[in-house]
Order: sequence, then C-alpha cells, then structure tokens
Amino acid sequence: MTQSAGGIRFILNDREIALDTLQPTATLLDFLRLEKRLTGTKEGCAEGDCGACTVLVGRLAGNDLVYESVNACIRFTGSLNATHVVTVEHLAASDGTLHPVQQAMVDYHGSQCGFCTPGFVMSLYGLWLSKDNPSRADIEKTLQGNLCRCTGYEPIVKAAEAVAAARPDAVFDPIVKVRKDIIARLSAIRSTQTIRMGSADATLIVPGTAADLAEALSDHPQATIVAGSTDVGLWVTKQMRALNPVIFINGLEDLQFIREMDGGILIGAGVSYSAAFSAISARYPAFGRMLDRLGGEQVRNMGTIGGNVANGSPIGDTPPPLIALGASVNLRSKAGERTVPLESYFIDYGRQDRRPGEFVESIFVPDLPNGDHFAVYKISKRRDEDISALCGAFRIALDNGNIVTSARIAFGGMAGTPKRAEHVEAALINKPWTEETVKAAQAAFDLDYQPLTDWRATAGYRILTAKNLLLRFLLETAGQKAELVRFEVTA
Repeated sequence: MTQSAGGIRFILNDREIALDTLQPTATLLDFLRLEKRLTGTKEGCAEGDCGACTVLVGRLAGNDLVYESVNACIRFTGSLNATHVVTVEHLAASDGTLHPVQQAMVDYHGSQCGFCTPGFVMSLYGLWLSKDNPSRADIEKTLQGNLCRCTGYEPIVKAAEAVAAARPDAVFDPIVKVRKDIIARLSAIRSTQTIRMGSADATLIVPGTAADLAEALSDHPQATIVAGSTDVGLWVTKQMRALNPVIFINGLEDLQFIREMDGGILIGAGVSYSAAFSAISARYPAFGRMLDRLGGEQVRNMGTIGGNVANGSPIGDTPPPLIALGASVNLRSKAGERTVPLESYFIDYGRQDRRPGEFVESIFVPDLPNGDHFAVYKISKRRDEDISALCGAFRIALDNGNIVTSARIAFGGMAGTPKRAEHVEAALINKPWTEETVKAAQAAFDLDYQPLTDWRATAGYRILTAKNLLLRFLLETAGQKAELVRFEVTA
C-alpha cells in the first residue's frame, strides 16, 4: 500500500485546506463552525434530518465537476479529500450583492426565524447549479431534506420558481466563474496514494484503490468502513461512539461504477442513491419510486446502496427490493472474492456473512423477467425523509391461466434482518392469483414474522400492514376491486 504523508487536502470556498492531523470522527459541521467560524451552517438535529447544516460538496466525476448538497453534521472531515466545500458565506458577491437565490428568498419572504434559511439557500443553490428550468416537482424533491417550522414552505417554493424563471444570463456566481480553475486545483490534489493519519488511538485511512482497501482491512479487520456516513454519522453524534480505525471509501473511484450487463446491472458499492437513481428507475420503476422517498436529497447524495446493504440494518430500505429481485453481493478481501445471494448475506441482527477483512465490492441486480409483477411499498409516519416502520417488496410470475408460478416477497422492519416471507410465498405458488388466494395466504405472515413493538409501530400494526400490502399488490396487478380486510390487533 503506497502511503501519502500529505494528509487531507480540499478547497473550502476559495481557500485550500491542508490537514495533517485530524480525528477520524471530526465532523465537517464542527470544522466549519469551531475551526473556521463559518457559522451560517447551523446545527439543528445532528442526525442529517433537518437540513440546517446543508452545504455543497463538489467532487470530480471523470472530467466533470459535480456539486451535491450534503449534511455537514454527519459528514466527516476525513471524507473530504480532493473535494470543494461551499458554504452559504461564499454565495454573495464581494460588495455584498446577494446571489439571485438569496435575493429571491428575501423578495418572496422565504424566511421568518431564519435558523433554517442558510440550509434552504444551499439546497436551492445546488438545484440552481444542476438544472436550468426545474419543475415544481424538482423543487419539492430538492427540499425534501430541509425542515422549516415557520413559513409553511410555499414562500420558499415560490422563491425557487421565481429565480428559475428569471434566471439572468450574466450573474455573479462563485462557482460558475471559477469552475475550470476548481477542476484544475482538485485534479492536482487528487491522488491514488493511500492517506494514513493519526496514531494507534485514532487512525484515519483513505485508500487510493480497491486493492489498497483490501490491504488496509487485512491489517485492520476491526476497522469501521465509512462510505456515506448517513448511519455511522449518528453513531458519533447521537451515541457518542469512538471509532478507530476509520477507513473512508466515498472517494474511491474503483467502487463507483454502474455497469449495464446481460441479464442485469452491476452496482459498485460506492455508488450513491442519487447516482444509481436513473439506472434503477429505468429497469425497476417501483424501486426507483421508493428511492425518491429514501431520506432527503442530502442523504441520497451521501448514502450508498452498498453501505445500506453492508450495514445490515433490519430497517434498511434497499435490501427488501433487492432480495425480491434476486440480487447477489460480491465480497472482496486480500485473499480473494466470493459471491453470495443477498438474502443469505443477512444472518441475524447485527451479523452479516462478511468474514474478517472482507468488504462489499458490488451488487448484481438481475433484470426483471418480462411479465413479472413487481412492487415496493415503504410505510412511514411521514411521506418524505422518514425511516420506515416497514418496507415490503413483492414479485410474482403468472402463467396464462393466472396461476402463480413463482413468488418472492421480502420485508424490512419485520424481523432482526431483512427477510423473505417464505411461508407466504409457498401459500401463493401454484394457486390462482385471486382475492381468495391472497386472503388465505395472509395468515402465513404470522409464521414468517414476529415483529417488535417500538416507537415507529406496534407489532400488531406491522403484521396488519404487511397483510394488507399483499392485498394491495393483488389489486394493483389484477385490477380487482375489493375492500381491505380489517384485522383485530391486540398488541
């Protein structure tokens, strides 16, 4: 493994930052506020939920420069090598002239108490950079990860619509005018050498290649791998956990690929939800619609499908549809590679079939055969940016006589791991796809799952909802009309 003594290098607004010492769990939010006194970036929730800490992070993607909104409260500073961090202080001109996005927020009264305003501005500025003529749906999607308790959102949406409609050709913009210069500066910083910082008590590693990652894990099998930090960040900000060593892989180009293949797509473990959205939506539209509700835009820009799988959370939203589609996971280590079906990767709560030194390198998702019916349902207390109470994925194949020839049903939030409903599947196969069959099969959910009661939902609610989702799937695929069955819930 080639070591670099240069430390972490990135650009903050218009200045290059060089850090030769850094705690592995130091957050970007603390660095901005405490070290650089850039206090426009606020701490609201410290869990990537409210968006008050939103900043933009620009990264090289081939020869292009892509800017994405991220949550600074759960983004670790060690993950920023060869990036451009942009805060709200950088938007206005040197003479104080506001950027059009900022001015629109003033003109349309998009701020009241003002605490959340910088985060909204940065999210809308990210949209300004990426889309010339956004629709209202685009605007609302951009703002999914920003919460406000004062304005009711409508003035903010109107401000976004106004600035898009009156977008001037010649306007001061802190990124557009220096884009080529930033690309050159980041290209000079970027390296395939591995960065290693710290001591035995606090070690930070940024591998340059996938082979370097395998070697680092061979040396430190107990290390915490951090891709998007949308979950690991909360281990630090909420649970106050000390992580050591930490290996950051978000900048690892070897893991950022989407390959269209015969029979499916291969998704690198470092691909974010946002980057995977188009490919997944094109092949599996129901899966794509669910991704639109996974976190807010900032979380989707940071979080990765590989991380969601590797983490093994029982309420991760991508494993149920991936299991229903028959996905497999490729595991790599210094000793070699192996591939396992995704459903068998999850062993028990907090346990995955990942040997010491192994990491998730990629996920293969087979194509959906012609004629198969597929749906994904995310159930949460609020529609956008909320963790699921349960998430169900359904896939069936029917013959010409409307008989179920195969079935794959998987749920998250119903057990200690993402888990198939094998008894329900067996109750459907070789039966006619009718309401009578579905109602008979609903009882098998009690054999497949014994969910817990927690603050998101009771066990009874989860079972009830899973049963009704199967009926919903029937209605959507068969076009029948039927009332949802009401079950007596005792828990």
